[in-house]
Amino acid sequence: MAASVFQAACFHQCRSNSPLSSISNSPIRRTSVLARSSNGQQNPSSSSNGSLSLNDKKAFPGKAEADVVVIGSGIGGLCCAGLLARYGQDVVVLESHDQPGGAAHSFEIKGYKFDSGPSLFSGFQSKGLQANPLAQVLDALGESVPCSSYDSWMVYVPEGEFLSRIGPTEFYKDLEKHAGPNAVQEWKKLLDAILPLSAAAMALPPLSIRGDLGVLSTAAARYAPSLLKSFAEMGPRGAFGATKLLRPFSEIVDSLELKDPFVRNWVDLLSFLLAGVKSTGVLSAEMIYMFAEWYKPGCSLDYPIHGSGAIVEALVRGLEKFGGRISLRSHVNKIVVENNRAIGVELRSGQFVRARKAVISNASMWDTASLLPKETLPKSYVDRINTTPQCESFMHLHLGFDATGLRDDLGIHHIVVNDWERGVDADQNVVLISVPSVLSPDLAPPGKHVLHAYTPGTEPFELWEGMDPKSNEYKQLKQERSEVMWKAVERALGPGFDREKLEVKLIGTPLTHKRFLRRNRGTYGPAIEAGKGTFPGHSTPISQLYCCGDSTFPGIGVPAVAASGAIVANSLVSVAQHNQLLDAIGI
Repeated sequence: MAASVFQAACFHQCRSNSPLSSISNSPIRRTSVLARSSNGQQNPSSSSNGSLSLNDKKAFPGKAEADVVVIGSGIGGLCCAGLLARYGQDVVVLESHDQPGGAAHSFEIKGYKFDSGPSLFSGFQSKGLQANPLAQVLDALGESVPCSSYDSWMVYVPEGEFLSRIGPTEFYKDLEKHAGPNAVQEWKKLLDAILPLSAAAMALPPLSIRGDLGVLSTAAARYAPSLLKSFAEMGPRGAFGATKLLRPFSEIVDSLELKDPFVRNWVDLLSFLLAGVKSTGVLSAEMIYMFAEWYKPGCSLDYPIHGSGAIVEALVRGLEKFGGRISLRSHVNKIVVENNRAIGVELRSGQFVRARKAVISNASMWDTASLLPKETLPKSYVDRINTTPQCESFMHLHLGFDATGLRDDLGIHHIVVNDWERGVDADQNVVLISVPSVLSPDLAPPGKHVLHAYTPGTEPFELWEGMDPKSNEYKQLKQERSEVMWKAVERALGPGFDREKLEVKLIGTPLTHKRFLRRNRGTYGPAIEAGKGTFPGHSTPISQLYCCGDSTFPGIGVPAVAASGAIVANSLVSVAQHNQLLDAIGI
């Protein structure tokens, strides 16, 4: 995930991590994650209906009411709840699983600690306006996440393989070798055109936004001088370019008449890693944020020491520090609505948890709609949800193995693109690989490595829909569809890797993704393309019901969902409180 509100750590983006059982000062016992077993099958503690057996009859701990009830402990929900607690609200987060974090949770098997999702992060070492929105939330909560910095990843493309470095000059060398001098000139032309726009793109921090007219104070008036200054410094040509910030990035690429196939393919790949769509579907503002963060002097990427689960731990610590609560194994069965107002939730156990001021759903738009009585929702709202296209799902490999025989300079991230002609968004074409134990050795036993490989939101759910996970048909398809990941891992790790000598081997499918992350159809999120639609806002037709997360503005990716949670929290407090928070974190 960059200083951008949008950067998806889908490398998976900022798209995922110390073991969560060590969260301190918590009244809730955090046991091992999600009942996975090392052979890739579900443990007996899993229920037969595709959801975890979470001891639903256990009484809800503490008082069964709060000012605000947050459904789901993904990054967006935790950011929202933490800020509301800091604002002085009584908040409780209800999480169905036995670990917090949603798609960013981590889990441990045989001493190997795995990221379930995002693993590419940047902007955590910055403060103020330059920081990742998630880092800004952590700053507001008085928390931080120690990181290890690095500046490159391995790329395997049809033209060859190379170590791709971020920064303004190193990438030119790769282009010269693999694409030629024309590609170098076109890349320079692209950077010269878009980097001046970064000041405008970064002039309005997402944490200043709220969902009412108070935004005129917290955003417009507060940051108008710096925004106008950035436009003035760009001159007429730059200011004209800034009008394209909310248009597809491909329009900027086309206007510059960039023709080199490698440059065009590379831009599509970066767009896809960022937002799950090619350059024709990603906002220019998102891409400019990323370019500003990855191609400026002295830039670097960050990986959280102890894994991405450390981010979740820090958010939970911040929540509890300010009096907020989180209740695990608390599956919300429905949102209770009276007189078109959300008044609380009913748990699967039958217990009612009252919300005095608001209910906030961190679930997807499809899953949130399923929690509401059908008669409470206007047809137009239901139709919009039902017609919103979805990104596809994932195949996953989680592996634990001996590092003996592997090269010493093995990097943390590897990208494999099999065929440019098929497009980066084609199924079985792009594989992302993360070996986080390279930078955080404590994630694996001594002398071992932990690895997560996946096809990033390109696996069709239709291939798996309705299958019985115990059937031979399912097992055969899982073997066939995982082969592209195995080959990518073998290519990245070299002859020292042997898939037959693994201590932990987990193969995940879209059904796995749906089950453990409670994602409708196992999807990555809404497939909303720039220029063709906009991500929904955070309010709903139901009074006192709000939504945050990747089904809402600003969209998919860790920085984006962190910003969405902050926007909802800000909207529920006074403008004075909001401005005081911005002052406190120096933005």
